[in-house]
Amino acid sequence: MKRRDLILASTAIAAGAGVAGALSQSNKPIKTSKAQSGQGLAAPSINKGLKEFRMATSWPKDFPGLGQMANRFASGLGEISEGRIDVKVFAAGELVGAVECFDAVSTGAADMYHAAEYYWQGKSKGFSFFTAVPMGMTAAEIMGWIDHGGGQALWDNLSARFNVKAFQAGNTGHQTGGWFKREINSLEDFKGLKMRMPGLGGDVIRRLGGAAVRLSGGEIYQALQSGNIDATEWVGPWNDLAFGFYREAPFYYAPGFHEPGASLSVGINLGLWNGLTTTEQKMINYAAQHANNTSLGEYTYENAKALNTLRREHGIEPRFFSQDIMVEIGRICEDVVRELGTSDRQTQRIYESYKTARDQYAKWTEMSDGRYIAARQAALASLQ
Repeated sequence: MKRRDLILASTAIAAGAGVAGALSQSNKPIKTSKAQSGQGLAAPSINKGLKEFRMATSWPKDFPGLGQMANRFASGLGEISEGRIDVKVFAAGELVGAVECFDAVSTGAADMYHAAEYYWQGKSKGFSFFTAVPMGMTAAEIMGWIDHGGGQALWDNLSARFNVKAFQAGNTGHQTGGWFKREINSLEDFKGLKMRMPGLGGDVIRRLGGAAVRLSGGEIYQALQSGNIDATEWVGPWNDLAFGFYREAPFYYAPGFHEPGASLSVGINLGLWNGLTTTEQKMINYAAQHANNTSLGEYTYENAKALNTLRREHGIEPRFFSQDIMVEIGRICEDVVRELGTSDRQTQRIYESYKTARDQYAKWTEMSDGRYIAARQAALASLQ
């Protein structure tokens, strides 16, 4: 996509947790008729054994990374089913609006969605844990929790209240700390800082003394240019480079604390899901797993390539938040996530499972990837 087209397309969505604020705040399950449960108007089109599903997404058409996950799921399911299941992918605004996917699938106006579960936190705060929370799990850790640590069962229980069955179907991996117009050397530098940081991450910025600003993707560059904001987070080098943030805010900081491994999802109308054969359900599950695993490798590859471009062609050298900054951010994150996680009984069950898993994985992650990466960096530095 050309940069101009990407920015224009992105006005259709509020990427990251910020879209959650635009959603309906109703937390009541939606009552559905038989037609809405996949047995009437919501049922997939069937023609001589061919099943056709309509997938609403939260992304602009063919959006790099995020939109490609939805396309990958659709093409993968077509291949696995040998053409018997066809998924037609609709970009944001083509079938329903970017933040209307959940309601569309819940009521049967669409068969499937591809989006991020924390978009639905207006319905239940528990949904946030199935995408990302500040100082939460890495991509590998959240996969471990959902696939093997009881997370999927908790997710199923929550989604069923709204007539939806959901799976992991994409992950951006680690999202960076953001782009700043000035250096961030101490906690004092956050005071008065106007930063585009929606959702729970925005709550952390406010508690640091800054002003968290919600902006859709297409509004960020102009806000930086005009001085309406001093900093922004987005995703990572791949998507950040396309927006050209480096021209207005040249200080690029890591690590990010707000989305350490953002999981994206496919949601299916529950009545429709229950009407499928076991084989069809397994094919959908496998296609979602394929999209999930492939996207993580894709983001790793594209982010590394884009970071090299930023460094070599644009003179951007990544910087790192100091330890005292990260320790204070971590303390605040624990408070913010605990408050979210204890907001109601069902969310508290999810929170307790999530926190137990995160704390268990933390030692292994440090012992394995953490220590290895530190040793590798030291070895490579000694060779330069």
